Amino acid sequence: MSASSEEILKQALALLLQERAELVEQLLATFQTPPDPHIDELWAREAEDRLDAYDRGELKAVPAEEVFNRIRRPNIE
Repeated sequence: MSASSEEILKQALALLLQERAELVEQLLATFQTPPDPHIDELWAREAEDRLDAYDRGELKAVPAEEVFNRIRRPNIE
């Protein structure tokens, strides 16, 4: 990392938590390509199809707490 990058990092780390979060969000946005309406449409259709399948009883929901617990647990397998 260059000296100027290190200085920027030092300054960023001195920011309040909310300010750092906003900065990270803005930096990450620079890596994203412009939205593709076709992909957005496909994701919307997929979400609707999954919701319809859930409503028909074809998919089961997992409580968020269970999902987060799985993530936090080390993989024992």
